[in-house]
Amino acid sequence: MELHAADSLDGALDVLARHGERCQVLAGGTDVMIQLGRGEIAASLLLHIERLAELRTVGSNGSTRIGALVTHRALATGALGTGYRAVAESAGTVGGLQTQAVGTLGGNVCNASPAADTLPALLVHDAEVTLRSATGGRSVPLERFVVGRRATDRSPDELLTAVTLAAPPPRSGDVYLKVGRRSAMEVAIVGLAMRLTFDGAGTITAARVAAASVAPRPVRSTAAEAALVGSRGGAEAVRAAADALLGDIDPVDDVRGSAAYRRRVIPGLVGRAVQICAQRAEG
Repeated sequence: MELHAADSLDGALDVLARHGERCQVLAGGTDVMIQLGRGEIAASLLLHIERLAELRTVGSNGSTRIGALVTHRALATGALGTGYRAVAESAGTVGGLQTQAVGTLGGNVCNASPAADTLPALLVHDAEVTLRSATGGRSVPLERFVVGRRATDRSPDELLTAVTLAAPPPRSGDVYLKVGRRSAMEVAIVGLAMRLTFDGAGTITAARVAAASVAPRPVRSTAAEAALVGSRGGAEAVRAAADALLGDIDPVDDVRGSAAYRRRVIPGLVGRAVQICAQRAEG
């Protein structure tokens, strides 16, 4: 296996243009190295992009742009300010501190695990990914970018360079909740992200709901969102939203938990998320 360490974005894109079909992009390596060891990745060339400083920045101009190499630890410790707490909370649950210190947002997105913590949190903020190649660039809504288990819409000659989040509306609150057997270094049994926007009377005017580890890819539930909009987040609306979300998921039995257990915890997570969003919006 060959290793190419890119010193510039243009250099990395040139390697992908010439060798993309046999190339595996490598940054922090927290997923890639494990998958290589297991024989799950068949690549004859590793493209190491960790030196590309331009992909490590966070910028805000209405929306917020996160470079693909921003680490989970940076996100968890305040790189986004206070407007994207769900993203910070999700990043803070990815593995342990060592994983968070080197693991990157772009890597987590491109790995496209059904249980990826950051993906539901990004979905509730209407995330778009930016893809670059030697011949141009494009932006794709995250909801369309992840097409299945460990499968994305990235072409072999493209590099994911950034994730852009929509600006949260005023009077909004967001949260990420995770169910796992332990409180650290645990893959989610269920992960739930929510963002709610309220008017001055406390009525929900907009909602975003997304879940992980309940289907082959993270699920955004527009039906659950519709059940919450127009309500004040009471018990009846929470039940309707939970039922709608249950109708949108397709969990499986695995070593972490059964499909039945995953379904059982959804209503409680939805209720907790609504309460937390309301408190944060008010605060």
